[in-house]
Parts: sequence; C-alpha cells; structure tokens
Amino acid sequence: MIGVLISIFPFYWMIVIASNTSGDMFKYPPKLLPGGDLLVNMHHVLQNIDFWGSFGFTIATAAVATVLVLFFDSLAAFAFAKYDFPGKKVLFTILLATFMIPAQLSLVPSFVTLSWFGWVGSMKALVIPGAANAFGIFWMRQYASGAVPDELIQASKVDGAGFFRQYWTVGLPVLRPGLAFLGIFTFIGVWNDYLWPLIVLTDPGKVTLQVALQQLNTVVGATDYSMVMAGALMSVIPLVGIFLIGARQFIADIAAGAMKF
Repeated sequence: MIGVLISIFPFYWMIVIASNTSGDMFKYPPKLLPGGDLLVNMHHVLQNIDFWGSFGFTIATAAVATVLVLFFDSLAAFAFAKYDFPGKKVLFTILLATFMIPAQLSLVPSFVTLSWFGWVGSMKALVIPGAANAFGIFWMRQYASGAVPDELIQASKVDGAGFFRQYWTVGLPVLRPGLAFLGIFTFIGVWNDYLWPLIVLTDPGKVTLQVALQQLNTVVGATDYSMVMAGALMSVIPLVGIFLIGARQFIADIAAGAMKF
C-alpha cells in the first residue's frame, strides 16, 4: 500500500495543481486538496493551442504505430521462436546488440534517410521507422517460445498449413496476452514521445500532443503552471483508458490460458 501511494501521489499532485491557480502553488503550507479552477485551466489550454487537432493526430499516429509493431514484431518473433533457418542465431544476436545503441545516436541518420524519401513532416516519418523494434521482437520471441506448443505447429504442418497460416491461426490466439502488454507499451511510448516528433514534424499546425503541450510554456510571459498541468492531465486521461482496457485483456487471457492448461 505504501508503494501504491508513492506511485499515485504524482498523479494526484498533478490534479491538485491543475485544479488550482498558479499562485496557490507557491503558498505555504501548500494546498493538498483539489480546487475549483480545473475547468478554467482546461479552457485556457483549449484557447492557447489546437488541443483537439493535436489530440486526433496523436491518436491516429499511436494507433497506426501500435498495429504495425504488433504485426511485424509478432511475425518476426514467431519465426525466431518456432523455426530454424540459416543465420537465425546471427540475426538474433545482431537484434539484441541494437539494445546497446542509444536511440539518440540514430536521430541524425534517421532524419537524413527520411528526407531522402520525402517523408519529413508527415505521419509516415513517425510510424514507419518504429514499425518493428528489437524490444518487441525479443519480448514476443521469449513469450512465444514457451506459450506456443511445438505439437500444435507440427499438427498444422500435417494439415498443410503454411507459415503465415500457422502464425495466424496457431500463434496469434496463444500470443494475445503478450500482444496486449506490447500494445500498451507501444501505444504509451508513441503517445508520450516528444523528441522525435519535435525533430521530424515541420508544420507547427500539425504536431503531436506532447509537442503542442510544450507550447503552453511560451504562450504567456510567465509560465502558467496550472494551465500546463491541466493540459498534461487532459493528455493522460486517454492513456489511463488504454491501460485499463489492455490490462483487463492481458489478465483475462492469462486466466483463460491457465484454466485451459
């Protein structure tokens, strides 16, 4: 319970700040209860940035990126886990080695490559470079190795099923709990990403939500922390919904698998 309270307190404090004025933040002793200015601060957010435009663009970007990651990562992981092919160990070793490369080192070459393709400033620059990633493949490979029985693969081969049919009808139903976790992880990561969208998006009127919220720090002479926190609160609410839906599916699939076992 102590750990839960420590984890929840930053979110509670965000609500407290978002529902009071900036002046209330600097009072001593500080206010520890939510105030009545939440709607006012949210209205100021909507006045200063195109919140709903950025909100819709971010949802579309995160949804497309998540679907691509789930498909390509699980497809590659299924092959690594259940099939032998030339160079399998070498390829997987190279995949794991990419974990040791800081993501910041790839910003410049990634931007140059996307500029060659003419994708800078578009959604493609946000979703395609991350359509497959080492963490997702590694996670799903580890999950598939123990969750997908080899007997099912052999039985599907006897029935004449090809690789993709085996992946779709045998692998995916068993991998749903792992996919639920990877989906939550990917969606939240894309939603909260700030650095890459800031670099690759060139139209100020077409940015992700995190980049738009950063503009709240510059719309007035002095930073209105209550307005900034209200914007942050508005951006967190969808993530809570996604997490609850995904976590429920994750737990339900694990329970169903345990009962079948």
